[in-house]
Amino acid sequence: MLLIGMVARTHGNKGEVIVNATTDFADIRFAPGAELFGRPASGTPERLRVQTFRMHQGRPIVGFAGSASITEAERFAGWELRVPAAARQALPAHVYYHHDLIGCEVRTGEGEVVGVVKAIDGDGQAVRLVIATAASDVLVPFTQAFCEVDVTARRIVVRGPEGLLEANGTWRA
Repeated sequence: MLLIGMVARTHGNKGEVIVNATTDFADIRFAPGAELFGRPASGTPERLRVQTFRMHQGRPIVGFAGSASITEAERFAGWELRVPAAARQALPAHVYYHHDLIGCEVRTGEGEVVGVVKAIDGDGQAVRLVIATAASDVLVPFTQAFCEVDVTARRIVVRGPEGLLEANGTWRA
C-alpha cells in the first residue's frame, strides 16, 4: 500500500477533513468516487469512498461517504490514507517515487560503494539524496547530470565533478 496522505483534522461542520497529502496526484487520488484505505494509529484499515474533494490553501479537503457531521469526521483525525501499490501513477522519464530510491545502493562511476540512500531531502528543483555511508551521511544533488538511476537493480551511480562526495560529507571510513 502507498501512503497518499494523513488526515490532519476536521474542516467545517459537514463531515469533511483536511489532508496533509504525500502524493503529487491529489486531484486523482481524492477525486469523488475514489476508494482509499484509511487506518487509525491503532486499529484495522477501513475502506473509504471519497464523496467530496476540493483544494484549500494548498491542501485537500475531503469528505468521505457516511461522514456528514463534524462529530462523524473527528474519528478520522490522524488516520493514514493509502491506496494499493498497483494503483501507482506512471511517471515521466527520470522522475522517481521517493520509496523507489530509498534503499538503493550508491556507487561511484568507478564502481566504489559509497553507501545506501536513506532519505530524500528537499523538493522541486533542489532535491538531494541523503546517503548513509560508513563514516557519516553524505548529501548529493539528485540531478541527471550526476546520478544514473537503475530502480530495478536498486542502484544509483554518482558521476559528479571531482570532490563532489567529499564536499558534502565524509564517506570513506
